[in-house]
Amino acid sequence: MNPAASAPVPGASLPKKKSKLKKRLLIGAVVLVAVLVGVSWYKSKHKVKDYAVTTEKAVVRTVTQTVTATGKIQPEIEVKISPEVYGEITQMPFREGAHVKKGELIVKIKPDLYQAQVDQQTAAVASARAAATTAQAKVEKAQSDMKQYEDLYRRKLVSDADYITYKTNLDAARAEHQSALSNVEQAEGLLSQARDALSKTVIYAPMDGTVSSRTSEVGERVVATGQFTGTEIMRVADLGSMEVQVDVNENDVPNVKVGDHALISIDAYPDRKFNGIVREIGSSAKNSGASGSGASTQASASSTQEVTNFLVKIRVADRDVQLKPGMSATADIETKTVPNVVVVPIQSVTVRGEGGLTADAMQKKEAKQSQERSGNELSVESEKDAARRAHETLQRVVFIRTDKTVKMQPVETGIADNTWIEIKSGVKAGDEVVSGTYAAISRKLKDGAVVHIEPPKPEKDDDEN
Repeated sequence: MNPAASAPVPGASLPKKKSKLKKRLLIGAVVLVAVLVGVSWYKSKHKVKDYAVTTEKAVVRTVTQTVTATGKIQPEIEVKISPEVYGEITQMPFREGAHVKKGELIVKIKPDLYQAQVDQQTAAVASARAAATTAQAKVEKAQSDMKQYEDLYRRKLVSDADYITYKTNLDAARAEHQSALSNVEQAEGLLSQARDALSKTVIYAPMDGTVSSRTSEVGERVVATGQFTGTEIMRVADLGSMEVQVDVNENDVPNVKVGDHALISIDAYPDRKFNGIVREIGSSAKNSGASGSGASTQASASSTQEVTNFLVKIRVADRDVQLKPGMSATADIETKTVPNVVVVPIQSVTVRGEGGLTADAMQKKEAKQSQERSGNELSVESEKDAARRAHETLQRVVFIRTDKTVKMQPVETGIADNTWIEIKSGVKAGDEVVSGTYAAISRKLKDGAVVHIEPPKPEKDDDEN
């Protein structure tokens, strides 16, 4: 045996050792990655959710509840001028915007036809009176004849037949005279009507005011009858006393009272608020729905889509500006005021159910329980019952910040304005309540949730686009 052949070769086991080392390093790296992934997963699962919110402190202030409605500026008194007779307009001395005084002529209609009718009826009266005079003469003649024959009849010098004839003639003459007198009265009545119609060809201003509208011109023919409204020629209004006529929803109108103060915004004067006083509230509703020729056929179908409003008239107290009819306006009617109460931002108040569930979650929970009880799909009535039960369990809450967490606090609320809402119980002045974001308040926040204050967003420079 050759000793040199059986001896180990130096460095022959070195590749095997390197291969084992690489395997160990690879296994270690895989294990390390798995550990890191596991730790990261565990932390993500057990990490406390942190919500970004904004807060404001509850303060003491006066709150005024308002009802907002839109409408138009209109004169308190506006008279529509319509003729009572038809014909051609011959005079209209005042243009739109002109001031008129009570008793001034504002419209004249061509009187020729009506003057002819007066002349005709005057002649008819004269004829009727002449006929009455003739009938009176016949009565006197018949009375004279009857007196003579009565004397002869008593002395038995005339027959009964002759006596009856003369008596009948007297009765007939008297009846004819009475008929003639009735004809005189009838003719005089027609003459009075003709004179009245003639007088109505001239229209005088019914009040001091301004011509706010003029819809006809000289030469136009107007239509009118004694029973129906004729063509509107113009309007005369007192522009010194203006009001806002607004439509108030049926849910808000019970809060509005005559005498309530209102702040009026008029589009034509964007930098000013006008003072107003509620002077009249409609007693009948105005239904805003389908209108026009097809409205009657769609009345029943569209009844559920109609909005029911009430007309409210608000006197504009400020009269240093000449307002014009038809201007658009918005009125904030102050219906109730409570002084020195604790208030929070109106967006801070939300509704939650048992366990802090939102309204949607409560409704889904009730619906699921109803389905489990019934054992089948929910009907429409069951869905309504579930929604009602969910609504009954809801309560108003705010979230009060204490250090890094929030506490869900039930509250009793009062009236509200556009910014603040009264808190009757549950919050005291100085408490820091969550005021934003809307998603956090309405859905995300729970009792004990961790929060941090969101820094205010920087205001954009006016020069930035």
